[in-house]
Amino acid sequence: MLQALLLGLLMLATAGPARAAGDVETCRNSTAEPTARLAACESVIADEKITGPSRAAALWFRGDSLVKKRDYDSAIAAFTASHEIAPQNINVINARGIAYSYRGDDERALADYDLCLQLRPTYGSAYNNRGLIFMRRGELQRALDEFNLAVKYIFNDQSRYLHHYNRGRLQGLMKRYEASLADFAEAQKVNPDGPQVPAYRCVTYTGMGRFDDALVDCNAALAKSPNNVYGLTSRGNAYLGKGNLDAALDDYNQVLKINPNYVRAYVGRGQLFEKRRNLAAARADYRLAANAVQARREDIDTTLARAVAKERLEALLGTAAPTPQPAGPRKVALIVGNGAYRNAAPLANPTRDAKLIASTFRELGFATVTLAPDLSRDKFFATLHEFGLEAEKADWAVVYYAGHGMEIGGVNYLIPVDARLKADSDAETQAVALEQVIASVAGARKLRLVMLDACRDNPFEKTMQRTIALKLVNRGFSNIEPEAGFMVVYAAKHGETALDGDSANSPFATVLARVIKEPKIEVRKLFDIVRDDVWKATNRTQQPFTYGSLPGREDFYFVAGK
Repeated sequence: MLQALLLGLLMLATAGPARAAGDVETCRNSTAEPTARLAACESVIADEKITGPSRAAALWFRGDSLVKKRDYDSAIAAFTASHEIAPQNINVINARGIAYSYRGDDERALADYDLCLQLRPTYGSAYNNRGLIFMRRGELQRALDEFNLAVKYIFNDQSRYLHHYNRGRLQGLMKRYEASLADFAEAQKVNPDGPQVPAYRCVTYTGMGRFDDALVDCNAALAKSPNNVYGLTSRGNAYLGKGNLDAALDDYNQVLKINPNYVRAYVGRGQLFEKRRNLAAARADYRLAANAVQARREDIDTTLARAVAKERLEALLGTAAPTPQPAGPRKVALIVGNGAYRNAAPLANPTRDAKLIASTFRELGFATVTLAPDLSRDKFFATLHEFGLEAEKADWAVVYYAGHGMEIGGVNYLIPVDARLKADSDAETQAVALEQVIASVAGARKLRLVMLDACRDNPFEKTMQRTIALKLVNRGFSNIEPEAGFMVVYAAKHGETALDGDSANSPFATVLARVIKEPKIEVRKLFDIVRDDVWKATNRTQQPFTYGSLPGREDFYFVAGK
């Protein structure tokens, strides 16, 4: 939707040695096949004898190609090199701003858009792109001011379509519904078949209560992209507003089948469960939405949905049915051991480790201990959902996970046994974010504990395509800062690999199962002892690490003693 490559490629000249003339010609040809064109531009860049506008434009096209691959760091470097050669080319500066924005660096993006407007105050694309940042931040009036200027300085049909539907989308969010519809109508005059208008107008119609019109638009958008999670969720919301709860539920479930981390679908389904008076299920969905991974560049719809989740969760916290209280705290545990990987090397110990820890918790008198070996993606999420409902009835909720785990782009993921992960970007839809595991224990009244015996090497390292320009850690998890009241224990600290050991169980599981049964050891001290004993047992090669903090005015004991 954003413009990154405009008329500036026409500045390619035929300067340079004769042997490069063909490459220059192909690089400047906007109708050339993209792969061949990129190869030609790379050839131009490699020839140091080609300078000036031809080289600048080749670097620009390299940057544009890298943006499409989501390699934003490299794209920014290419745009910067182009800008140094042609500092007055506002299209290059604008393209670099877009790359910064995609990378999550809004301040540098805004600086580039400001520079564009210093060079040309009537450059509508820069106003449009600034408006997108302000809209994403929730600064709606400021975004509207920018979109008004973008519409004022429209310079071709493409920008007319883009700027009007962006302003239409914003005005729908601001409940300026008639103005929103007018903008969408202007955009459709330019491009009657453009998919963005029906996709976003569906949301406006839903806000207006015109649910039949909303469904027509959502269906039109989905006819072109049947698995689009935004469109499916929007249609679910329209069905929900109309009162067709079964159809809405089908859409929400389909979205979560495609992307189990999609916030808007959890919120919609939570609202549906509220209508059906299934408040426990509603609270579980709101927790998953509120705790879902927050992207560096989160869209406004997700931000607003997350806010609704937190608001509704707080409102519903007092509606949980009281449970009979035993003499001591009610404790529940979920134990996951993933070892039978289908598309990566299997692991022998996780299943045995899980059985050991489950047996230990049963011996300690936990009210329920759910042992869940070799979970597929869908079963993993379903198990977390069910455990979240169980955690609401408990004082303590504990999750222990053994299996493959890794960090991609700053997000920690646990790997289901059916994951393929052909590309790093697949993790969002094929793996389980640690935040979702933390959400499953959030309903417990006192102790909320997650233990991860999972800092192993990335089993997909040799085959995984890297498509995102974010840090990918091949060894271990990254550190995490959970909210107060949660404790997350890693079997190995950041960047280290948890060992399987020489026995039937991992060093962490072995030590944990022994130390946890000792009486009168408060939980915070207990994991200090586990750390020291694992460190010693592994000859100082593995050091467990604990993040987070428990409530300070209460002590917690697995075995209180007599």
